Amino acid sequence: MQASPTLLIIEDDPDNARSVEEAAQDAGFTTRCAATGLAGVEAFQQQVPDLVLSDLVLPDIDGLQVLARLRKLDAAVPVIIMTAYGSVESGVRAMREGAYDYVTKPLELDDIQSKLRRAYETARLRRQVDKLSQTVREKFASTAIIAESPAMQAVITQIEALADTMATILICGESGTGKELVARALHVDSKRAAGPFVAVNCGAFAENLLESELFGHEKGSFTGATGTHKGAFERADGGTLFLDEIGDAPASVQVKLLRALEEKEVRRVGGREVFKVNVRLVSATNKDLDAMVREGSFREDLLYRLNVVTLRVPPLRERRADIRPMADRFIARAASENGKAIAAVKPDFYAALETHDWPGNVRQLRNIVESAVLLSPGGVLTAASVNVPSSQARAGAPVLPGPLAIPAGMTLEQLERAVLEAKLVQNAGNRTLTADQLGLSRRTIQRKIKEHNLPF
Repeated sequence: MQASPTLLIIEDDPDNARSVEEAAQDAGFTTRCAATGLAGVEAFQQQVPDLVLSDLVLPDIDGLQVLARLRKLDAAVPVIIMTAYGSVESGVRAMREGAYDYVTKPLELDDIQSKLRRAYETARLRRQVDKLSQTVREKFASTAIIAESPAMQAVITQIEALADTMATILICGESGTGKELVARALHVDSKRAAGPFVAVNCGAFAENLLESELFGHEKGSFTGATGTHKGAFERADGGTLFLDEIGDAPASVQVKLLRALEEKEVRRVGGREVFKVNVRLVSATNKDLDAMVREGSFREDLLYRLNVVTLRVPPLRERRADIRPMADRFIARAASENGKAIAAVKPDFYAALETHDWPGNVRQLRNIVESAVLLSPGGVLTAASVNVPSSQARAGAPVLPGPLAIPAGMTLEQLERAVLEAKLVQNAGNRTLTADQLGLSRRTIQRKIKEHNLPF
């Protein structure tokens, strides 16, 4: 059963205090009373209430002094000031100095009840937001990233040095290494943490849709544009915009990106109005953008704008010291989310994990560990629980003669899985490139990845 919200009443007039106390109790509050300002401050220190209702005129210190002292103790607790009729300017001054609201005497008890409820609800919502913000900080801050290995400790040092700068950062690394986690840490550890973090995967949209996603569109600007849409630059105003797979951005979008970065403004598709944006840009790629510049598929001037600072996230094979603590985190999460009890984790389970090179990196490790948790007999994880992909497990299998080397006993489904996984590994997880090479649509590639539970 939820406890009633608490109200501290600071009032030296006994009759007035009694009537306010009764009205507050009728509104569902548990009350405490103090007859002087100093007594009220002491009562606040002994047990912080949810709300304070204080008279402006008190026998020792006045209500504004009480307000100042209470705000130093806990500024999150709303304080409502009671002031004499005709002294509205006193109430306004109190609000300028941090009071939530004021009420005038003679008191209207219905008005007091309404303002108490509203103040309490405001404070409750603010606490929820603060708690959520703290949870986000704890989850995504650089301190939450597992970094037992020297390679990742160097990344953490870079994040700490760069977080509070406005430098445009390019995060490089193979698919599945955790580039978005690094981008989120750069945001959460920065002075922009209270602002939005907006992530856009440039490889997940067709050309015209990516342009709309980034810059927005006006109603009727193209078929299907049934309303006005704010783009990612506008949504990220005051915060951080993370552009993943930036190497997949088509040439037309690259031109508009360059302009947005240089002018710090955007124009929606089909619109005339220009919107100024205050955005810190972080981008990521698993491609060699320098090679793409040489090939003519990526603009050199855009690369200069994106690549003010490069931050490389190492693949898992270069940070083996992180595998065991990562596995422990994934075990705990999978067990909690799926209601599985893990009785024991044998040393050979960790040893088996540490022997693999993990071409799919952290993402692949997480999938394998979660699968092991779900399928573990008796809640015991052993080396046998590590079910590596067939293309790795069959590396030494006999090969049938013929123009195409196919391991003996491999089914068509296993062959499809092996070919798809090999291509994804070869392309560092790039689904668009893999689709082009295999003559399939990107949507088909995404469906096949889900069907075969591939770590990409």
